[in-house]
Amino acid sequence: MANHLHEGDIPAGLFAGATSVAIDSETMGLSLQRDPLCVVQISAGDGNAHVVRLNRPAYDCPNLKALLVDPAVLKIFHFGRFDIAMFERYLQVTTTPVWCTKIASKLARTYTDRHGLKDVCKELLGVDLSKAQQSSDWGAATLSPEQLAYAASDVLYLHGLKTRLQAMLDREGRAALAQACFDFLPQRARLDLAGWEEVDIFAHS
Repeated sequence: MANHLHEGDIPAGLFAGATSVAIDSETMGLSLQRDPLCVVQISAGDGNAHVVRLNRPAYDCPNLKALLVDPAVLKIFHFGRFDIAMFERYLQVTTTPVWCTKIASKLARTYTDRHGLKDVCKELLGVDLSKAQQSSDWGAATLSPEQLAYAASDVLYLHGLKTRLQAMLDREGRAALAQACFDFLPQRARLDLAGWEEVDIFAHS
């Protein structure tokens, strides 16, 4: 059980045989148009986290890109809409298939409006995440141990959350609705990149 730092890309075959991986990213900010993708972290749900400091601006990471588009590997996110859009823009790949714990939480945990990763982990897994490094320089040439630990924590618990939330979705009869939302996520990300980030195209006005 450890956190592993990789420069530029994941090693070939690192996730061979995996049927699902948890993925998150770190950027220089929250603007899809302004802020570059800097770090991608991944876990196969085995307690290990692999943190990739990407080579910018080339983003030469063929192994990571292959994982993102592998149809046999489910990619689990929390608020995947943003990460998927970042991967589409900077890595030129459409990430699929995907599962989002934030969407699942909003569909299953209708008794609360607290759907952040920290809140969901605290309630469903009894894990208290630290967000101290959320706003830090992810474009730095060297990641600090604190940054590495923070990045890892964002993916280490997503498999456990998926299990708990899937059970809740099944119980409430909303699993099919959730799956339809997950399937639409790559297109929602493309709408964000195309300029409809703050617009609900399904709204009347």
